[in-house]
Amino acid sequence: MKTQTVSEYNQVITLCKELFKKKTIDYGTAWRILRLPSITDQIFIKAQRIRSIQEKGTQKVEDPIQDEFIGIINYCLMALIQMELLGDDRMELTYAELEPLYDHWVENTRSLLENKNHDYDEAWRDMRVSSMTDIILMKLYRVKQIEDNSGKTIVSEGLDANYQDMINYSVFCLIKLNFK
Repeated sequence: MKTQTVSEYNQVITLCKELFKKKTIDYGTAWRILRLPSITDQIFIKAQRIRSIQEKGTQKVEDPIQDEFIGIINYCLMALIQMELLGDDRMELTYAELEPLYDHWVENTRSLLENKNHDYDEAWRDMRVSSMTDIILMKLYRVKQIEDNSGKTIVSEGLDANYQDMINYSVFCLIKLNFK
């Protein structure tokens, strides 16, 4: 993968991780109460707001859409962590316990990105942010269908791959929106 993309990806994830850390300090891990479909719905709300603002061309709540993409990334990582912690009923986890899980999924997702970027030759750089928003929404509808099918698929990618794709498309959007 191109060095520029690695650098930009790492900058976005550093921003997301710092916010995740601060929110964990502020709120603890209250999100552990959420079932996977509830996390999916939180991601859906954020993606739908982005699309609504893109279509209307204006917004009444001043929170920038960049914050929504950061939220999508962190909620997707929460979902992946929840899946990994299936069977662990603890509500409260320390940041020290969460950080290796967060890092594991970031590394796994970045590796997926590197493989896809190799094959697709960074086609995302020529895509519109609005198209990537639509793809995130499509992935959300896929996740909802998989969840409605009790997590089972016949030939399709599972939940984890869809969450990872949403992370990567959100990172791309932030890069294209000059997240800095």
